[in-house]
Formats: sequence, C-alpha cells, structure tokens
Amino acid sequence: MAEAILDTSREARAGSSRPAAVIRARGLSKTFGGGRIVALKEADFEVRRGEFISLVGPSGCGKSTLLRIVAGLLDHSGGTLELHGSPVTGPRNDVAMMFQKPTLLPWRTAVENVLLPAEIAGKVGPAERKRALDLLGMTGLREFAFSFPSQLSGGMQQRVALARLLQTGADLLMLDEPFGALDEFTREHLNVELARITQEVGATVLFVTHNIGEAIFLADRVFVMTPRPGQIAKIIDVPLPRPRDPSIQVTPEFNALVAQVRSTLGGH
Repeated sequence: MAEAILDTSREARAGSSRPAAVIRARGLSKTFGGGRIVALKEADFEVRRGEFISLVGPSGCGKSTLLRIVAGLLDHSGGTLELHGSPVTGPRNDVAMMFQKPTLLPWRTAVENVLLPAEIAGKVGPAERKRALDLLGMTGLREFAFSFPSQLSGGMQQRVALARLLQTGADLLMLDEPFGALDEFTREHLNVELARITQEVGATVLFVTHNIGEAIFLADRVFVMTPRPGQIAKIIDVPLPRPRDPSIQVTPEFNALVAQVRSTLGGH
C-alpha cells in the first residue's frame, strides 16, 4: 500500500524531474531474540535527495530501530537496504545521527564540542575551526561559541548538537526525537530553525517524533507506522509551501493532514 501512495506524490507526478533516491529499502525487517520479537516487518520505501521524512507511530513500533538500521548502527534481519546505490553494511561517513539528549562533553566549550567529529577524523585545522564557528552562527549561537554546556539552556545545547551533526559533513541526517525533552515554545522555534538549516545545506533527513503536528510541519512526506511488528502503514505527502511559519498549523490544509495521520494511527 505504501508503494501505491508513494506513486501519487507530487514528485512522482513530476516525471523525469523527480530527484534520485538516496535511500532504497525493500522488504526491510528486523527481529530480536532469535527471531521471537519482530521489531520491523517488510518495510518498502525510498527517500529522495533533499527530502525531509518524518516517521510517526506508537511507542515500540520500530521507528528508532529503522533509523539505526539506515545509519548502519544495527544490522537488518531481512530484505535489502541501499544508500547511494550501495548496500549498508555498517556505519558510514555520509550518515550522521542525533539523539534526544545532546550528549555534549561538559569540559569542552560549544565550539570544541562541534569540532569533535573533525578531531575524531584527524582533520582539525583553520578550515574546520571556521566551519564550526560558522555552524554555530547558523544555529544562532556564535556569541556562545566559548561557553560550556553548563552555561547553556537545554535548547541551546541541542543547537550545539545540531551544529556538531552538520560538522560531520554527512548529507544523510538521522534525528531521533531531538527536541522531545524541550518545552513547547523552544521546540517550535527549533523546528523552524531545523527546517531552514537542512534546506540551506541540502541535507536528506529522517526524523523520528511522536508529535503529529511536528512531523507534518517539518516533512515533505510522513511515514506512518503500525504498532509492533512495525510496518509502514501509509506514506502521506505534505504539499505545504516552504518556508513554513508556525502559523501554518492553524490552517485547514494543515489540520486536514493532522486528521489523516491521526486516522491512520487510529486504524491500527
């Protein structure tokens, strides 16, 4: 069913102008406990270059498992998965992941935390330092570059984590409920910033959330997942113009999409 819906998306109707798929999964499955627990079952999907995909579904439905498989942090038990046309066999340099907690090193300043991926890669020079400062500027934290995590609010720490994610240079970004622990106002502000930044850098994004409004606000398409065993029940196109302002969330078009996602979730 997901494939049929996929073919009705606006990109599919664009014919030859449709961007190339950078992520392609066929029958993707994951089991634990010697096959007794089916976390993900026969997921078929493609993600095109520059798309922002939101994954929504009940707790335990396999959203985070799917993200970790795409990132190469978990092996899949069945099916196939390709990134940029090559099979995923482990962690890759073109994929970066961000979690709900910022996991900043408390003894390092903001810019030093952002530089961590470059240090691990053994590539820290003037260009990398300038990029780290530029990324902090992009996330609105240039003046806090030399502040320690304890001097930053939770939202500011997540901005540092986002800048660190972008510092990797990866063009495939996996975000696992990155703003889930933040207050509603901060979360809304960071969603606007995330949409702006990922479009600016041309990243392809998979974003896990339990918040339907957040999923729709950010996404080009929403993957709605069933309870375990996790399957993609429906792929919903989000034909809302960009850039998006939070005020779009009170429009009939936005609320119709919320109702569509909610109805799909309610049917499982």
